[in-house]
Amino acid sequence: MNWRSLRPQEIETESFRRIEAQVGDPGLSPEQWAVARRMIHTTGDFEYLDNVRFHPRAIAAGLTALGQGRPVVTDTRMLESGIGTGRLASLGAEIICLMDDPEVAREAKNRGLTRAVVAMERTLPRAAGGIVAIGNAPTALLGLLDLLAAGASPPALIVGVPVGFVNAAESKEALTRQDVPFITSLGNKGGSSVAASIINALAIMALAERPQ
Repeated sequence: MNWRSLRPQEIETESFRRIEAQVGDPGLSPEQWAVARRMIHTTGDFEYLDNVRFHPRAIAAGLTALGQGRPVVTDTRMLESGIGTGRLASLGAEIICLMDDPEVAREAKNRGLTRAVVAMERTLPRAAGGIVAIGNAPTALLGLLDLLAAGASPPALIVGVPVGFVNAAESKEALTRQDVPFITSLGNKGGSSVAASIINALAIMALAERPQ
């Protein structure tokens, strides 16, 4: 195996080729498959093909948001670090994350809530027309859904793939029962890298749609 001869882009291309060869017909639209394929590429886990769920307007909503340079709100710095910031910068989109903000930490402690919930309360108003990406905390997703049920202005798209054993699967099931465009993956699996892979896939498509 002469691994040194492969450039990074060649490795990704070969990875996608092998994924496609194993999957065959994914039963998704080309745009949905571009997202699901990158989720599999990121995790090495083909179960994401069976568990991924797309709201009918999800892809269009995400591409419009990024194409208009709308912000991406994340629930963790780890998710933020996994997003290709060069692509977002080319689209004019910023990333907002208040998870480690000292005021958020103080308020969360005083109210007996997770920082993820308080951060979501504070950032949602700044996500108008943008994307909220949640890859870690089920409480962030459940808090977001509560805010929307109470009449808060929704983002254009929710990427909700929190990971864990307490309320992770339940929060994603709840996400599928409302009508704000979403991308999720059912069950306990997920994580910041998965959420980042979804944003990256959308950003690549959004850049490809821009006039040359």
